[in-house]
Amino acid sequence: MIVRVFFFSFLSLGLLEVLSHDGIGSLVQSLDGEWDLWNSNKSFFLPARVPGCVHTALQQRGLIQDPYFRFNDLLYEWISLDNWTYATTFAVSKELRSKRQVLLILDGVDTAASVWLNGALVGRTDNMFRSYVFPIRELLKAEENTLLVRFLSSIVYAAQRRNAHAAYAIPPECPPSVQKGQCHVNFIRKAQSSFSWDWGPSFPGAALWKGVRLEAYDSLRLVHLAALPLYDAGRSSWSLQVDVLVDALQPTLAQITLDLPELLSRVAFPANIRPGTAKYTFTLSVDASADVRLWWPKGVGEQTSYRLLLTARSPDGVALLQAHSKVYFRRVELVQEPVASSPGLSFYFRINGKPLFLKGSNWIPAHSFQDQVTPHVLADLLRSAADANMNVLRVWGGGVYEQDAFYNACDDMGLMVWQDFMFACAVREEVYQQVWRLKSHPSVIVWSANNENEAALATDWFRIPDRQRPVYLKDYVALYVDNVMAIVKKEDPSRPFLVSSPTNGAESEREGYVASDPYDPRYGDAHFYSYSADCWDWRGFPRTRFASEYGFQSWPSLSTLRPVSVAEDWSLSSRFAEHRLHHQDGNEQMLKQASIHFRLPNSSDPLTRFTHTLYLTQVMQAQCVKTQTEFYRRSRSELIGGLGNTMGALYWQLNDIWQAPSWSSIEFGGKWKMLHYFAADFFADVLPVAFEDDDGTLLIYAVSDLSQDLKLRAVVSVYTWSTPDPLCTKKSDLVAVPGGSAVPVFKRPVAALLAGCGNCSRRSCLLAFRLEEVGGDQRGPANHHFLCSPKDALGLKPPNITAKVRQDETRFVVELQSSAVAPFVWLDAGDIPGRFDGNGFLMLSRNRTVAFRAGKPTSVTELSRALRITSLSDLYSP
Repeated sequence: MIVRVFFFSFLSLGLLEVLSHDGIGSLVQSLDGEWDLWNSNKSFFLPARVPGCVHTALQQRGLIQDPYFRFNDLLYEWISLDNWTYATTFAVSKELRSKRQVLLILDGVDTAASVWLNGALVGRTDNMFRSYVFPIRELLKAEENTLLVRFLSSIVYAAQRRNAHAAYAIPPECPPSVQKGQCHVNFIRKAQSSFSWDWGPSFPGAALWKGVRLEAYDSLRLVHLAALPLYDAGRSSWSLQVDVLVDALQPTLAQITLDLPELLSRVAFPANIRPGTAKYTFTLSVDASADVRLWWPKGVGEQTSYRLLLTARSPDGVALLQAHSKVYFRRVELVQEPVASSPGLSFYFRINGKPLFLKGSNWIPAHSFQDQVTPHVLADLLRSAADANMNVLRVWGGGVYEQDAFYNACDDMGLMVWQDFMFACAVREEVYQQVWRLKSHPSVIVWSANNENEAALATDWFRIPDRQRPVYLKDYVALYVDNVMAIVKKEDPSRPFLVSSPTNGAESEREGYVASDPYDPRYGDAHFYSYSADCWDWRGFPRTRFASEYGFQSWPSLSTLRPVSVAEDWSLSSRFAEHRLHHQDGNEQMLKQASIHFRLPNSSDPLTRFTHTLYLTQVMQAQCVKTQTEFYRRSRSELIGGLGNTMGALYWQLNDIWQAPSWSSIEFGGKWKMLHYFAADFFADVLPVAFEDDDGTLLIYAVSDLSQDLKLRAVVSVYTWSTPDPLCTKKSDLVAVPGGSAVPVFKRPVAALLAGCGNCSRRSCLLAFRLEEVGGDQRGPANHHFLCSPKDALGLKPPNITAKVRQDETRFVVELQSSAVAPFVWLDAGDIPGRFDGNGFLMLSRNRTVAFRAGKPTSVTELSRALRITSLSDLYSP
């Protein structure tokens, strides 16, 4: 089955002006700024910024420490158990009060609160993912209007809702004890991870996390504006469906004009606008002579935008509504159709008719307190994703719908977004608002109703009694199909919709939306985790159509842990280390996986052993995810036993919410782990991938995401572990590599390869390889293949790496010298933020130059003093 959808984007309004019949503009008065904040008994009374949250306000006034410091997530539990009130007083002008309608708009309230104005209750809130609008004109005074937002503890509210639901249990009641979290999160419409997760703390606080304002008008208010394209393939023409959501106080006749001046397209319509809130739909045909340039994902083409103008005028020519914004054109298809020689279905995305392999990761909230997620924080993380050659991020369904700055940046960078709704392992108005807000972004390519709920039901995560199972299945379909899916398909026919992830997609729908095996690799997307099996053995990975979650944990660097810890915490056996680990047996899993191929650090100095262990967990994670990702990338063109044709690899996870061990490739604060440096290579558009089959034959594939065809050969060099000089080099013949394919270019038994390279064995030698074009130019990054575990390597010795730092006009340069082969060379600039142009690499030469771009002003002296270089051999005492 092919889900055909076409897309035209309307970005969030760059300029919006609403005018009344008599030409007097509507008025908007922001209430953001400094409010008062107090707890239930007023033992705390303090100024607080809005937008903001209680924890941030207390910290800014010095009343609490950094909530992330050591065990403060537990020590500050009282904050989330208390009730808090935000209050402000404000005056309003006579002009504003004279308007026929005045609305109080709260864009983000987290979560259960009552809203009071001048002593009168104006409404209640119970969902952090939607905005609230209350009419307040009759309650306003000229001066000293008092607005109160009284929050009930989210923990208490969730427990009350749970106790009121007596019909049957809604699992899970509580998180695992290792997560140190709160219970009944599935009874509150709040970020599910705020009650704790296996990578994050429990901070279910209270917040006015988005803006608060008054909006006053006499006639019309433009609530939302969105545009969707209709593409006529037969005529190769575009038309634009424009949806306008208007709030009107009275019947209004208007002339609606839509204008795309860069595409020579303009149309006007008469409109009879009815009282109340209603959606009006208009169609603009794009001029046939216009050359419509499309929005493309990163690495494929440009992110072209156009300017859309909307005007509404009364019959006598008075302007009623005006708006303008960027617009984008693109199409997206989720292709699920029969696969030859397989009983399953394909699962891949076509953008503007081009099949794309999706390369990326999963996004979680960047902070427990959303007021601290600035546009700079978002831009830095998204730029890091783009710089690692990613083209997609999945916004995971247990966090938040990200702020507009996130989607704007993704539009600009060409980063596609797989958008989950915020149902994780657990609204109509929430769904309506979020679809309207996000459907205009070209970066958003697919909706998914929830994270892992289908799998939880199908595989009985929560041990539901058989007699109650029909009730849970009925509730599942009622929420995600009858409500979420129905709303999305009605409001946004422009992109595909999945009921869950993982899912069998069309096959799950055929089975009533809960498949008997949602992990079936012949359909849909897959989540796969295995911490005990050897992660270097590709045979253990599922040959799935699309891998949307997989990964391994590691610890962050000491420079990231240091600000939230003290010296006694710097041990893997410390109480702090145990507290930060929210995944059951996580340390044991990391060390066991590392010990398969590496000897564990043995320094007699506790701090050195700790820092070496942090390093080794990152080496393990990077190698594991590299091996699995390369397996998925080389499987794109293969179908073995009906399995394969993999067209997506999104590892878990991109970023961190605090300083702790997790699956992330970027530490809290933005520092790249070794995995992220590896990702820049294994997500490259052209990549050589090596593996051995069951009989010890080495195969090298050339993987290409390019549109054009290439002719490539593999160049394989054999090295000993002891000397950074190749023993011999072998080249394959040139092989045609079609665009968008993975093709074997080299095949030779390892024994035969080594036999032709002098006195070499699996334990004494290793392989490095690259791809070359006809003229000898290298395409893509170099790669390596270990013939044995490094712990069994013969001849591996300390490389005695030295470094000299110098500065040129735009960057710092680190010149390295090594006396031996050095695996996993790691450069750490300590507390100096910045990024190396390569790291964690296998050093196979005596000299190498690495560039460093600092994130703040520094000097050669400061960087030289902070720089620490570690390689694998440094972990072991003589």
